Amino acid sequence: MKIAIVNDMPLAVETLRRALAFAPQHEIVWVAGDGAEAVRRCATQTPDLLLMDLLMPVMDGVEATRRIMAQTPCAILLVTVDSEQNMRRVFEAMGHGALDVVNTPALGTGSAAEAAAPLLRKIQNIGWLMGHREKPASPAAAPRADAGAQRLVAIGASAGGPAALAELLRGIPAGFPVAIVLVQHVDQVFAAGMADWLARESGLPVRLACDGEPPQVGAALLAGTNHHIRLLKNGHLAYTAEPSDYSIYRPSIDLFFESVAKHWRGEAVGVLLTGMGRDGAKGLKQMRERGFLTIAQDQQSSAVYGMPKAAAGLGAAVEIRPLREIAPRLLEFFA
Repeated sequence: MKIAIVNDMPLAVETLRRALAFAPQHEIVWVAGDGAEAVRRCATQTPDLLLMDLLMPVMDGVEATRRIMAQTPCAILLVTVDSEQNMRRVFEAMGHGALDVVNTPALGTGSAAEAAAPLLRKIQNIGWLMGHREKPASPAAAPRADAGAQRLVAIGASAGGPAALAELLRGIPAGFPVAIVLVQHVDQVFAAGMADWLARESGLPVRLACDGEPPQVGAALLAGTNHHIRLLKNGHLAYTAEPSDYSIYRPSIDLFFESVAKHWRGEAVGVLLTGMGRDGAKGLKQMRERGFLTIAQDQQSSAVYGMPKAAAGLGAAVEIRPLREIAPRLLEFFA
């Protein structure tokens, strides 16, 4: 993979060079000292992957991500020493299309290979997604109504998801008489910060889902560990480490959607938002085959049109809508 580094700190650049040396299949094609330089370099030599810092002079990583994804899109991994102190910037950059975030490796103490492992694992996951191919479309199943006292909205998102989730939730008023469960591809260390941020952005109660509790009417529960989350037969949520090879991302949107299709006994809507790869598409199709309403975000409003595109190709979505229309559609459906 051809990789570019965007960072104004020479020590950080050298640390990333040393970490990447443990994976010689990757090639560093250029280094930029600020976001503006990165935008210019991408226009002439777009890499497969950008390792983007957040805080830089001239132009920060958030604005650079926005411009690159609008002009010469490529995979972007945020790599910074202070991600937990800059959650707002992390989520803003992910809203513009950055795929993931990882802390800069702390080389020089202990095993250098172990310190580099989290970064290399993220790069490996992104490489896997970039190489994944779409499958031929399958015929869509006819939707049907399924009445019940319990009502649920299951939402999955990945790259671009934080901003998309915030916009969607802003359109849902407090007191919405439906339970909402969110599955966003984000590391456990950032999940609590994301739940707090979404609650501030939307005004809707948002918190991490607890193991063993049922979905909560009037609140949005966010999957909050590096394990998968699934709905059990008794209607409660549970975190599970298995299957260990189910998805390169944890939590898996597919696994949660599939569990909803299997065990939810009331009305439900499945929503698949912006993201790279195919996670969620098969699970959304199972929800459709169960008779639930399923919605995929359209290409124009998606920061990364991967997961919704896969859902459309499988015939998994009953409706394909711009992001701005999804919240009003939910209000209409559950009126």
